[in-house]
Amino acid sequence: MTSAPRHDPHASPPPSRAMGDGLSALTAWHAAWAGGAILSLVTGATLGWLSGPAIFGAAAIAVPGLAGLALVWRDGTGERSLLLMVWTLAALAAAMLSGGLAGPLAGYGIMPFVAALALGGPRHGVRLAQAGAVGSGVAALGGQLSALFVGQPESQPLSASASVVLAMVFAVLAVRLSWRLRENKLNAAEAMSQRIETLLAAQPALTLVLEPAGRILAAYGSAPPALDPEGLFQSGLFAAVHAPDRPAVLAAIDRAVAGQEGQAQFAPRIALDRRVNLIIRRMDDGDSGPRLIAQAFDDTRQFATEIGLEAARAEAEARDSGKTRFLANMSHELRTPLNAVLGFSDIMRQRLFGPLPQKYADYADSIHEAGGHLLELINDVLDVSKIEAERYELSRERFDAREVVSAAVALVRVTATDKGIGLNSLVPDDPLTVDADRRALKQITLNLLSNAIKFTPAGGSVTLTLEVIGPYLELVVSDTGVGIAARDLKRLGRPFEQAGAVEQKIQGTGLGLSLVRALAELHGGRMSLDSTLGEGTAVTVRMPVAVAVRPVAPEGGAEIIALNLGG
Repeated sequence: MTSAPRHDPHASPPPSRAMGDGLSALTAWHAAWAGGAILSLVTGATLGWLSGPAIFGAAAIAVPGLAGLALVWRDGTGERSLLLMVWTLAALAAAMLSGGLAGPLAGYGIMPFVAALALGGPRHGVRLAQAGAVGSGVAALGGQLSALFVGQPESQPLSASASVVLAMVFAVLAVRLSWRLRENKLNAAEAMSQRIETLLAAQPALTLVLEPAGRILAAYGSAPPALDPEGLFQSGLFAAVHAPDRPAVLAAIDRAVAGQEGQAQFAPRIALDRRVNLIIRRMDDGDSGPRLIAQAFDDTRQFATEIGLEAARAEAEARDSGKTRFLANMSHELRTPLNAVLGFSDIMRQRLFGPLPQKYADYADSIHEAGGHLLELINDVLDVSKIEAERYELSRERFDAREVVSAAVALVRVTATDKGIGLNSLVPDDPLTVDADRRALKQITLNLLSNAIKFTPAGGSVTLTLEVIGPYLELVVSDTGVGIAARDLKRLGRPFEQAGAVEQKIQGTGLGLSLVRALAELHGGRMSLDSTLGEGTAVTVRMPVAVAVRPVAPEGGAEIIALNLGG
């Protein structure tokens, strides 16, 4: 919830309250004038000081006082100007009906100017005062013309003195009213200025008003450590900035001068271990040229946090790189003796040096099978390690993708047949020329087919589809296997991530799909998975490697057919 603004009860009233008080005093002044004018009229008529047309003149001068009461319901510059016109007409009528400056109502001629002082207030006082002076002059001129053409009235010194005294009293009241309005407005402006300065001084950051050249004009708020406001006033902003950071601060000032927001981080020259964040904007200040307003925050803690995060990231990357290099080296060291084991077990399986007892022959088959599985695992680890270490280089060449994919299908067909799984290959008749790594494409196809066959039960089917869509080569391997749960789909594709039950996880290492994804991304492509648990899985690999082949022109050039335009 937002609370209403509060004000000090001992402070000067706000401008709106001061205006309300001034309006009340103005209407009271008009009411008092109406009462005084009517009282003067009744007294003069009773004592015989006023007679004939002068009585109507005295009644006319009371009308503006009554009209002024309307300001309670509607007040504005137009209404006050209209009321001043009523004052002028009333003073003109009083002067013409009483014989001008020599008549019994001589003092009322100054009332338009006195009313203008009361009506003007702090906003339009000068213009209304000038108009009131003109109105008083018009009333005086009209009274003299009346005396000239009608004749001089009888001398009534008591009535004339009473009108002068009454006018002077209300002139004093009008001056006091106008002065109080101006004083209230001035006090309200000073109080508002003081509150603004207090608010600026209480800011948690340092607010600066400066020139584009860096000279400080004003400073408010709390300065960051190692940034002295007095030093800024004496030497300017650039002297407080560490030399290597000055171009960044200068660039931020240039952006602010151009009308944009400029921001820069710098080290104070006297405390290089701290950081200050500076935000600068342009502040147009009339004819004095462009000025800037800036806020300076202590950014040391954020800077230290960023440095710590950067160091932690570098350390993590170094550890990960060391792990990757270790795996790559170990894979090489393991593959060398493993090739010897596979070679000797294969010699024993083929009985090249003579027959073996059946039990030893079974051992040789088991050794060869386990060694082959371990070699595949080591090769996958080696490839993944190279990719993560950014040491895997593609050997791109142009070839027909059908040949590589068909060779991979042929390699796994025997395994699929032994498991009782149908293997279907949908490859177009026309050549599919691609610019890619031949070995990587074969590895992608083998990994996808091996996974599909591995997790498809007997009686199921695996289908491979290969086609070109625009610049993309699309390879889709779908199966009717066990499928993948929706919660596991996001994890697959990362090294050593597996899905399914324990009996399914022991059939693989979690590197197959990871290697497929990495090889596809090296070609600028991507891998996507679509699976339903218990129904099957479809893996799609799309790579922008297709090469558009232009049709071969016929021998001898194109055939020219003559057109018979004669009908």
